Amino acid sequence: MSDLETRDFRYFLAVADELHFGRAADLLGITQPPLSRAIQQLESRLGVKLFERNRRGVELTDAGRVLVSEAHTVIDAVEAAAHRTRRAGSPRGPLVLATKAGASLEVLQRLLGEAAQRSDVPDVEVLLCEVAEQAALLRGGRADVAIMHRPVDDLDGFDTEELLVEGQVAIVPAGHFLAARTQVTLAEIRDIPGLPLARWPKLDGSYPDGPGPEVRTQSAIAQLVALGKALLVIPASSRAWQWPQHVAIPVTDAVSITTVLAWPAGSRSAGIGAFGRLAAEVGRSEERP
Repeated sequence: MSDLETRDFRYFLAVADELHFGRAADLLGITQPPLSRAIQQLESRLGVKLFERNRRGVELTDAGRVLVSEAHTVIDAVEAAAHRTRRAGSPRGPLVLATKAGASLEVLQRLLGEAAQRSDVPDVEVLLCEVAEQAALLRGGRADVAIMHRPVDDLDGFDTEELLVEGQVAIVPAGHFLAARTQVTLAEIRDIPGLPLARWPKLDGSYPDGPGPEVRTQSAIAQLVALGKALLVIPASSRAWQWPQHVAIPVTDAVSITTVLAWPAGSRSAGIGAFGRLAAEVGRSEERP
């Protein structure tokens, strides 16, 4: 078991993705015989069969399906370790902050402005991403810290500092009758004929049931709302990307959203520590009336 290498996992994942040894070998840039031997050796070391080879082709066994998830975790951890080690060896390098485009704009501006005045905080490079991508960026080591939201984002394995607690708003087409309302409830916007609620992916990547369109990008939902094809509910501060064709209406009974700064639990990075302390100061100031 101690002899397993990341190469073993990469070879295995190539075959698991293709379910064909020849195509997997081509993708890896090797010939098929050494790939077959590598998989056989991996099965021997683990003491389980990973693939069933029959006339229909190649199929994953139950053990193989488990290893797919575990192998991705191993490779992600190795890549993350490499990213973080390189950055630790370059103390003058920037701190990479991941955030959804258009989310928590005012808090982000405040953080960046305060960071620029602090000698203990490194330069900050902003990495814009789409919905639910921050966790993977942190775990993969491509980002050091991230702006995330509780309870909608995946915060497992991260330390956090609260920045802001706020309500949510419904974004509706400017020409819709709802646009004249000063507030709405979830029940009032859940089943509007011709204007379904957009469906964002859950933490596991699946979508909740419903008639609304499945969306993953801010630009897609912005276009759908402007066309009168959908509405959405988002944290109030995320309406920074709101178009002139949109109207934001407070949703009185929507769950409150807590904006947090997140980073890998147990990090010993001096830059992350300094930025976390800054986030705590900004969070306390946001609580003042």
